Amino acid sequence: MKFAQISAFTAALALSSLAMAEGGGDRTFEKMMAASDRSVELFVDKEKATGNPVVVNEKKDDKTQDL
Repeated sequence: MKFAQISAFTAALALSSLAMAEGGGDRTFEKMMAASDRSVELFVDKEKATGNPVVVNEKKDDKTQDL
């Protein structure tokens, strides 16, 4: 009986941790993309200040795929 209770508790704990872990990846990805965008902006500003030409290509061609 005690083994069944321990097993049920362990299973419930494992399932709850899996259910709660789903949203963390989205927040992490959003932070990563924001940091990437910010670093590109800083790089472009720095290059413009030194007078170097910067090419920013937002146009997608036929080979580019949306994720």
